[in-house]
Amino acid sequence: MGLGLRWDFIDDVLERLGEPGALAEIPFFEVPPENYMQRGGYFLDALMRVRERFPLITHGLTLSVGGTDPFNADYMTELAAFLRRIEAPFHSDHLCFSGHAGRVLHDLLPLPLTRAALEHVSARICEARDRMGVPFAVENITHYFVPGRPAMHEAEFIGELLERTDGHLLLDVNNVYVNALNYGFDPLAFLEKLPLDRAIAIHVAGHERWEDDDVWIDTHGADVCDPVLQLLEWVVMRTGPLPVILERDHHIPKLDELMVELRRVGVAYERGLRGFHERA
Repeated sequence: MGLGLRWDFIDDVLERLGEPGALAEIPFFEVPPENYMQRGGYFLDALMRVRERFPLITHGLTLSVGGTDPFNADYMTELAAFLRRIEAPFHSDHLCFSGHAGRVLHDLLPLPLTRAALEHVSARICEARDRMGVPFAVENITHYFVPGRPAMHEAEFIGELLERTDGHLLLDVNNVYVNALNYGFDPLAFLEKLPLDRAIAIHVAGHERWEDDDVWIDTHGADVCDPVLQLLEWVVMRTGPLPVILERDHHIPKLDELMVELRRVGVAYERGLRGFHERA
């Protein structure tokens, strides 16, 4: 059970590094490389101090693996160097496109669920993985529209993509739940269609409803709700032990409050593990 490392509480983490057992409940942190690449100074130094004590895994924000622009050579070189420096066991990014014509859109936009898109993103994933030099996982995203006329179910698209690329899945159970609320489908039915044997890690987070628009938004700005914890338990009961990361990006509370939330998530995770061993 790990935690997404954010600048809002990194000073608190640093202060506790010298306290025996102070952060024993957090076995690892997840970090976005883009916040540290091509930077020196305080934040990179702080990250490397954390790295001396904790394993780090990485989750990218701007790869735009489904985009049409060629991968930026400087970005890929710097990313590969960063992953080597912190000894990342794998890297992940979102199954989306997030830039066009050299401009970052600051949003994670869904791909068309077509054969052409599948072939395109499959080739891009293989190229990115080869250039990074570590195993690569794609994350299922929240989205609020699907471009074009779908030729296949989203879970089928993800499954075939992972089969074609021999790739990995970073499964975000909150994203599945938010999409289920907005589109009106059964989240368990969606999860049953995914190749859970390819999951390499799991994300959990909170979401919020925008009353004026009557839509649920994946804000990462609230506590994880019970239905998402139930989905986590269901998944872990089938996958067995995997790294689980609690994400919080808005309305970030103090570190102690996040650790209380982490314990709540851990209870669901442990229930899932017990179910996994009972099923074995």
